[in-house]
Amino acid sequence: MNKLRSIQISQPCTGEEEWQALKEPLMSGWITQGPKVAAFEQAFASRHHVRYGLAASSCTTALHLILASLEIGPGDEVIVPAFTWVATSNAVLYCGAKPVFVDIDPHTFNLDPKSLSAAITPKTRAIIPVHLFGLCADMNAIAEAAQGIPLVEDAACATGSTYKGRPAGGLGTAAAFSFHPRKSITTGEGGMVTTNDKALAECVAKLRNHGAEISEEQRHQGPQPYLLPDFNLLGFNYRMTDLQGAVGLVQLEKLDTMIQDRARWAAYYIEELRAIPWLEPPRIPADCGHAWQSFICTVNETHAPFSRNELMAKLQERGISTRPGTQCVPDLGYYRNQLHFNPEDYPNALRCAQQTLALPLHNRMQAGDFGYIVETLTKLSNGAD
Repeated sequence: MNKLRSIQISQPCTGEEEWQALKEPLMSGWITQGPKVAAFEQAFASRHHVRYGLAASSCTTALHLILASLEIGPGDEVIVPAFTWVATSNAVLYCGAKPVFVDIDPHTFNLDPKSLSAAITPKTRAIIPVHLFGLCADMNAIAEAAQGIPLVEDAACATGSTYKGRPAGGLGTAAAFSFHPRKSITTGEGGMVTTNDKALAECVAKLRNHGAEISEEQRHQGPQPYLLPDFNLLGFNYRMTDLQGAVGLVQLEKLDTMIQDRARWAAYYIEELRAIPWLEPPRIPADCGHAWQSFICTVNETHAPFSRNELMAKLQERGISTRPGTQCVPDLGYYRNQLHFNPEDYPNALRCAQQTLALPLHNRMQAGDFGYIVETLTKLSNGAD
């Protein structure tokens, strides 16, 4: 066993340029949401071919802002995939609405459009397709089933992803992105709302800033900075700082190069792991541009020499960090015990939660790291202990 090697599941790709970018807001004294955030919003919106970008403190708060701007509340239902991070459905609960889970396509890990129509009721106010792991959901099929119901893209993993040649973020009514350190680009924590809807953008801008009619930057640069704004909405403090905005601008410039690098090594994984019959690689539809936030395999436990969890433990012993793909949300304690969801109603999501495996894939990895991972998996498949 190689006790000296330690390959993390993910590491942010930051360095001197991000460090230098922090100087301007620190020296100017404008540290909270201000000109750097505004520049980051504009650049992000342009990159994703949408009219409006609105930064938030996280992807979770970005989702909450979108749902609140759609005036979703008690008595309403919002459809979400059963296989996703818990934040997707938590944002629905924050509004007092009911999450309605739909099973997934186990090959793409995304919401199954064939199961969507049966979940739609007169109370359905929105549908949240998740572009899981950087692969866009089948938005055309989902839109056809939705029949005009607003589509809110959970694009947490999808910065730089495309669907039929169009970037994620403009494929529905609005979208929410994440800049958590496990994502392709990071601001530490942080999120972004994108939309082409002017009224929704204006509402999000107010709600994230306590409900104020104008932002702090607008007030300070206006003719009467000494007067406080009016508050006509019950808002939140979901703002991004200018420190984060400055880092985000630098990271965004690196996005395409970082995705290309990830795609190259994802292709390496797919090719080199073909010899392991019980380890199923991800499938990528030809009309999607994958952003490769994560590389997710499925351990076919019927044929594998050990379970997914046993495999994760063996890899950890050998210095290789792994994770499950993500969660079957109806199987989580709060949703199962307090809200009485039955995880058995979502068999694909439940199986994926139990058998998916995320292998390390990030921009700090070297060729030797990928080679070592493939070599280790091959040895384990051949019976080496």
